[in-house]
Amino acid sequence: MDENIFLKAKEVIKQADSVLITAGAGMGVDSGLPDFRGKEGFWRAYPYAKKLGLNFQDLANPRWFIENPRLAWAFYGHRLNLYRNTQPHEGFYILKNLVESKNNNYFIFTSNVDGQFQKAGFDEKKIVEIHGSIHYLQCILPCRDEIWPADSTQVKVDMENFQALDPLPTCKNCGRVARPNILMFNDFSWIPIRTESQEFRFNLWLEKVIDLNKKLVIIEIGAGKAVPTVRLTSERIAKLTNGFLIRINPRDYDVPKNIDAISIPTGGLEGLRKIFSQFLGDII
Repeated sequence: MDENIFLKAKEVIKQADSVLITAGAGMGVDSGLPDFRGKEGFWRAYPYAKKLGLNFQDLANPRWFIENPRLAWAFYGHRLNLYRNTQPHEGFYILKNLVESKNNNYFIFTSNVDGQFQKAGFDEKKIVEIHGSIHYLQCILPCRDEIWPADSTQVKVDMENFQALDPLPTCKNCGRVARPNILMFNDFSWIPIRTESQEFRFNLWLEKVIDLNKKLVIIEIGAGKAVPTVRLTSERIAKLTNGFLIRINPRDYDVPKNIDAISIPTGGLEGLRKIFSQFLGDII
């Protein structure tokens, strides 16, 4: 690997006034979380789904909360418990030190629903969770345009039979089964109000970055092409702000030629360590 890319990344980060962190599923892999890459990757995490012939896209569908809520909550309940019990890896804290060195002039845009950035101590008001969060619930209908925290929700899962056990989470208003406030596939009942508020704050921040002519560095970690929301956002904002994109990805590391960008073909934590380990004192 060309070591010059790390020198270039160091220089860009050092000169930046503001930081946008964009993250996909690859960000959580170094914490031990599955990224569900391909059928086989998903089935390794959920062997019972293989028995049912269901891939991630099949199972991450709101219809199961109506047709088979025990199956739906087996999947999402297991993930809720997993994310609660997972500690953010070192890379989160490397980024935390960085943004603190930039007077906390940062924002985070992520497709992850796991809440790991909040757990690592990033400001809740500086995060866009574009696909929602597993730590919030809503009604399956929904009966009202309302979401609420899942803090007190406990879901026990029989992993052998892949069934959630009673009691299932219920809507605080009508008593029907509740579901996570996550944007699923073929989802026409997701309530987007929390994510829309996050996007509103993000757009205000972006306007300031542009108006004050701040130098923006975009550090993208583990955002693949299968659901390219994060990648496209990184590229769009790099173009909009004349910012510089650092794309860290072991597989989908190519970058467009019409923006200032470099690619680092490693996993998230490895890439962050290589950028910052020898340079962190210089940068911050």
